[in-house]
Amino acid sequence: MKDLLEDRDAWSVANCSVARTLEIVGNRTALLVMREAFFGTRRFDDFASRVGVGEPALAARLKDLTAVGILERVPYQEPGSRTRFAYQLTEKGRDFLPVIVALRQWGDAWAADEQGPPVVVRHKNCGAPVRAVPCCADGHDVPIEETFVEAGPGLIRVGPDSP
Repeated sequence: MKDLLEDRDAWSVANCSVARTLEIVGNRTALLVMREAFFGTRRFDDFASRVGVGEPALAARLKDLTAVGILERVPYQEPGSRTRFAYQLTEKGRDFLPVIVALRQWGDAWAADEQGPPVVVRHKNCGAPVRAVPCCADGHDVPIEETFVEAGPGLIRVGPDSP
C-alpha cells in the first residue's frame, strides 16, 4: 500500500474536489444559508434576517445554491397573498450535513467565546451531541495518522512519467 503523498510532485490538484466544493459553497453567505436550511429555515425573509445579509446578496446565493441542486424552490401561498417560493434542501443538500457539523464542531472547540457554544445539536434517540468524526466505510473512527492517500480515477499525473 503506497501512500500517494510520498510522491506529491507526481500529481496535480487541478481537479481537486475540495476546490470544486469551495466554488459552490465557499463563501460566508452560502455556508450560513446552508446552516439555516439545516435549522429549518425556508423563507427568503427568514434567511435574510437570520443570515444577516442584504437581499441582493441573499438572492444571489439562493439562486446559486438552487442552480447547483443543493436547494430547491417550492411554491407556497398564504391566504389572500400571491404565490411565493420557499427553499428546501435536496438530497444533494442534505448530504452537506457532515460539513456543517464539522464546521460547527471546530468552531465550538476553537472559535467560541468564553461562554461556550451557542447551540448544541443532539441525537433525538439518545441525547448525545452530534459530531463529525472521520470514519472508514466499515465504521471505524480514523485519526489522521491512520490514513493514507491513493490515486482515484480522476487523478491527473504530472511530470516525466505522466501519460
